[in-house]
Amino acid sequence: MITILCAGSRGDFQPYIALAQELMALGKAVRIAGNRSFAQFIQSYGIEFFPINADMDSLKVDPRMLQMAASADNPFKMLLAFNKMKEYGIYMVHDYFAACEGSELIVYHPGCTIGYFAAQLYGIPAILAAPFPMHRTNEYLSVVMYGRMPANRFTKSLSYTLLQGMLWMASKDSIKGFWQQKFGQAPADFGMPFARLDARHPAVISCSNAVFARPHDWSADIHQHGYWFVREPQPYVPSAALADFLAHDTKPIYVGFGSMTGFGDQTALGETVVQALVKSGKRGVVSGLGQIANLPESIIAIDAVPHSWLFPQMEAVCHHGGAGTTAAGLRAGVPNIVVPFANDQFAWAQRGTDLGVAPRAIARKQVTVDRLAQAFQQVDSPSLRHNATLLGQQIEHESGARRCAEVIAAVG
Repeated sequence: MITILCAGSRGDFQPYIALAQELMALGKAVRIAGNRSFAQFIQSYGIEFFPINADMDSLKVDPRMLQMAASADNPFKMLLAFNKMKEYGIYMVHDYFAACEGSELIVYHPGCTIGYFAAQLYGIPAILAAPFPMHRTNEYLSVVMYGRMPANRFTKSLSYTLLQGMLWMASKDSIKGFWQQKFGQAPADFGMPFARLDARHPAVISCSNAVFARPHDWSADIHQHGYWFVREPQPYVPSAALADFLAHDTKPIYVGFGSMTGFGDQTALGETVVQALVKSGKRGVVSGLGQIANLPESIIAIDAVPHSWLFPQMEAVCHHGGAGTTAAGLRAGVPNIVVPFANDQFAWAQRGTDLGVAPRAIARKQVTVDRLAQAFQQVDSPSLRHNATLLGQQIEHESGARRCAEVIAAVG
């Protein structure tokens, strides 16, 4: 049994579902361990699930702390948010450790480093599976600083110290406390595991080489072959209302900000989006922006729809810049409009602009009707559309999940 330890929102789990699908196609038994609320979602793909029962709700985490984490729009706010939330981690570590028992190999998200130390205890391989590039390189800044400061040898080094330090901070105290409680001492050779790479401890990365090329100075034990995209178990069937809306001659713009709309005033944001679409003269598909009254006929509100089905049918997609949503948006071969809220979203926003597939990003705090309407109109640019089409084709031809699954299977 291969156990995949994962954490985060629904969008964070999707690349790991893709990895599990490919491992199962290679004949491996796989289970995913994660927040109990994702049980039905993960099991709908035919994947075994191990619930982590200690979560933000059961632990009664202060909503203001979650708000701070979701709105951390610079690296120092991120550090503060991670530091404040780490005290809750020890309760989750118990369940993640239990998920590792009986496994032949552990695959772990960088926020679940208990996987590395559990594997060490059981004498089995552990593989770091990262949803973005996170290993040191002299070729570009890390995703917490990319596009925010000039890139030079010093800032590049600092940016990876910051990124890896935050991820390690999120779990190190919890692991140490749990281990001392259970075994009377810290794990052997306790320390950040991200750079401890060899044939039994490789790393696999979900990222297209057409977006951030695999650095030449990485270890041979770091594998990056493309994004990890989920294969839906059945063809998606839209509602009659959505099917009719999409049958129109003019393609709409998708607007949705994922889990980010769980914080702050989503109604006000939704009204801004609608006004901007109307002002730009664009049709729109809006998702997750609350109950918006009196929508014009040119706009439809929807619930969750698979991005892989919806995005290629759009004129452009406007989103928050989460790593997974960005991957889906770029793969669709249409311009992306990014409204970053926090953390690495600013890096993906800037990268889209650098690649010529996105207009300049509008940070959440700077969103206005006029700015958003102007961005909606900019997607008519022939060069933007041409670049987006070419990038989408490059991404479509990669087999990131399959090739990384083959790396994992070869270790196991």
